[in-house]
Amino acid sequence: MRISPLHSLLKLRHRPRQLPRPRKTSSTSPYSSSSSSSSSSSSSSTNPNSSTPNPKYTLKAMSGSVVGAMLFAASMSSPAALDKIPENAKEKRHHLKEGEGKGFTNPWDSWKEMGVLGIGMAMARAKLSGEFGTPDTTPPTVPVIKPTFLPTRTTSSLRATWLGHACYYVEYPSGLRVLFDPVFEERCSPFSFMGPKRYTPIPCKLSEIPIVDFVVISHSHYDHLSHPTVMEIHKSHPNAQFIVGLGLKKWFKECGIENCVEMDWWEDIDVTLSPVTGEKLISTSSQTSSKNSPPPSSPSSSPTSISPITARISCLPSQHTSARTAFDKGHTLWCSFAVTSNSKSVWFGGDTGYRAVPQVPKGTDDYGPEYQHLPVCPAFKEIGELRGPFDLGLIPIGAYEPRHIFSPMHANPFDSVNIFLDTKCKRAMGIHWGTWVLTPEAVMEPPQLLKKALTWKNIPETGVFDVCDIGESREF
Repeated sequence: MRISPLHSLLKLRHRPRQLPRPRKTSSTSPYSSSSSSSSSSSSSSTNPNSSTPNPKYTLKAMSGSVVGAMLFAASMSSPAALDKIPENAKEKRHHLKEGEGKGFTNPWDSWKEMGVLGIGMAMARAKLSGEFGTPDTTPPTVPVIKPTFLPTRTTSSLRATWLGHACYYVEYPSGLRVLFDPVFEERCSPFSFMGPKRYTPIPCKLSEIPIVDFVVISHSHYDHLSHPTVMEIHKSHPNAQFIVGLGLKKWFKECGIENCVEMDWWEDIDVTLSPVTGEKLISTSSQTSSKNSPPPSSPSSSPTSISPITARISCLPSQHTSARTAFDKGHTLWCSFAVTSNSKSVWFGGDTGYRAVPQVPKGTDDYGPEYQHLPVCPAFKEIGELRGPFDLGLIPIGAYEPRHIFSPMHANPFDSVNIFLDTKCKRAMGIHWGTWVLTPEAVMEPPQLLKKALTWKNIPETGVFDVCDIGESREF
């Protein structure tokens, strides 16, 4: 999210307000891939399949299942490095050292620190020069359809539904249900009356999503973390667990939400959702998963007809920043996440840059020979080599102009394709576009540039790294 004077204002305590009714837009998408399958509301019979990690603490989760409403007890290991990590990960170079301030930093040459004042001045100069205008949002822009969610935990494929901007709802064949970066407000702002306003409607109500086990939040910017949305999720799905970066758990506790786990880069938690017959919580255990242990596999037997659901959630690096006010820049950690359940894995990029591009003459290719020396963020190759491949990547493609201002924190589609390759995602969907005007590129430019970037890397324009309608589901 771009930093503007609006985001320099103190956070307000929103009360959850009634969400607007979604408007269904019937339209043929100009960018949908005929080779990618859109899922239907029908489901095939596949039992959830996983095993039990050593639990740290246990929660109660009420959700729909193949036998109707059922209690699931969620046990999670303490955050720890349970898989391969880079050699320098233990140095925690992204943590500011004593005397450097509070919070976190991007520890790579691919990052350029501008600061709030520097960004503000650069934006002012860009506006005076005509480089920072307001794009046309006159319809039609991105088609919006009413999403269809599976009524039970049964599905044979990994199913991902785009709910606008960076929000995806992912239904795993194991039965796991994960919501990424939900913001269901008209504005991504601390205020309901000012700030970036949606030019595409909210596709559904949060209460229409039948099952939410985990809500993964990449960072604290207002287009990724919304107080009214979080409170509405807590109301509709009171046992959903929030997974966040270091330092952000305090914000959730101040909202009255205890179901929150914060993680550092390269930490993992193992999760088991076990069906239970009673309504009492399972007692807490102090055991934790062992270092470098593999994600849990299927149990040989189960005390019930429904198998436990297991997953590994991994907190991984991204190149970005964080802030809710003028006084907390970088105080909480920005992250990407991998969520693996049974045999299916998703890498969620959240919001990230790839390299810092200097100001170049208009029309200049910043991937041209004279800019080949620019360093790229090494974290994505580390993610791909140590944690990949992934069945699906959710990768940001928008909010990137002007490049000399936003490239350190926001990937453009050419960066996005490189991130896709670095992280070893088998397929990908573009996120972080099509919802709010954050930067001045044309609102339909990101998917157009994405096709050019794919061609540049000799990747088919459709069927590998795609975009879709808001509300549309794809199966993988």
